[in-house]
Amino acid sequence: MKQTVMIIAALFALAAFADDPKQCPMHAAHMAADQRGDKVMGFSHETTKHSFKVADDGGAIEVRALRADDEASIRAIRTHLQSIAKSFAAGDFAKPEEIHGRAPSGVEVMIARKASIQYKYEELENGGRVRISSKDAAAVEAVHRFLKFQIDEHRTGEEAAN
Repeated sequence: MKQTVMIIAALFALAAFADDPKQCPMHAAHMAADQRGDKVMGFSHETTKHSFKVADDGGAIEVRALRADDEASIRAIRTHLQSIAKSFAAGDFAKPEEIHGRAPSGVEVMIARKASIQYKYEELENGGRVRISSKDAAAVEAVHRFLKFQIDEHRTGEEAAN
């Protein structure tokens, strides 16, 4: 009975946010992460699109400017992705932790197994990609957890269950 009452109370609380979603604590948390991300990454989440791809051997982080003529965003994306490819390879995940306010899932294992994970920067039209791969099953599982965390946090809509 107590559990049913708690569920009903939670539903009423969520319904209250339907009229003004900006009052929802999750909305405020996402907005704060977006603001921190814009500062840390050096480009706006409103003029770019993040994608996180899960693959059998790891996956990829992709960012593209929404407009081909947005040269400033394209430069900033490429600079950021080159920087994180180097940082991640060194076991440094300070930037995603600063953006999200906590270490992303999988990071502890990715740090411990950094020698078995490859991070390759590639230029894409309007942006870039960091391809993450490994032959180490535990490392790949950690990369998948990291990418699924990013999919959820950045609300990119990709299918996280690949």
